[in-house]
Amino acid sequence: MKRICEARLRSSVVLCAASLLMGAAAASADPGIPPEVPVKGMVTMVDLGANSCVPCKMMAPILEKLQKEYEGRAAIVVIDVWKDKSQVKKYGIRAIPTQIFYDKEGKETYRHTGFLSENAIKTQLKLLGVQ
Repeated sequence: MKRICEARLRSSVVLCAASLLMGAAAASADPGIPPEVPVKGMVTMVDLGANSCVPCKMMAPILEKLQKEYEGRAAIVVIDVWKDKSQVKKYGIRAIPTQIFYDKEGKETYRHTGFLSENAIKTQLKLLGVQ
């Protein structure tokens, strides 16, 4: 069963990547994006995905939970690259979802493409000093 799920996730990432490259919706600024990403002086995790992407949908409740859990200690920023295509070029995205972690100084420390579990996200945040 695990292999089937992993294969589905891999194919979903490929489908999301293909859709991303082909284009989906008109670009528009996402009002939920903080004006400065990474957030100055704060560990930041940016998740770049889309509402129609299967692994992105799977991550949505995890990211919502973590946004609340880490409020004030780390910034968890979700960007829908189908709503704002300028973010694709800005972050050098080739497939979605892509997660980028930044330290407090704004330096990229880790980048991952595909589904990322809650535990894996927490591990990266802990490595960056977030308790």
